[in-house]
Amino acid sequence: MKKEAEGIVIALDGRIAKVKVGRDSDCECCEACLVDRASVTDVYNPVDATVGQRVIIEIPEDNMLIAAFIAFLLPLLTTFMGFLIGVLISQEFGFPALLSEVSTSIVAFILTLLYIKYYDRSIKTKMIPVITDVISEK
Repeated sequence: MKKEAEGIVIALDGRIAKVKVGRDSDCECCEACLVDRASVTDVYNPVDATVGQRVIIEIPEDNMLIAAFIAFLLPLLTTFMGFLIGVLISQEFGFPALLSEVSTSIVAFILTLLYIKYYDRSIKTKMIPVITDVISEK
């Protein structure tokens, strides 16, 4: 499923355009960001839109749920798993419980952050919005 939005191209950098996109009705309901009613985002520009043109951009939502899970829940789950591994290590080898639980939790959390950094680099090209059509000229 893909979401469409309208915006205006404000700058170009090769095949990447900076597009000012107005907030949609979902954003108006939330009102979490009290700043501006528009945001600027980097968008892939395969249609060669120029600065000042009004365009339609398509935002892929296919991997959004997976990305949200990896960014928010995975660190929590792996830190808890690290804690449980620390409990097992302290019971099995007689290490101090607090030391092994905290250290394995920290190691699990750091490994998860490294994985998220890798995942972010690999998914970035799949998640970038794309200009699909030019609505109006300058």
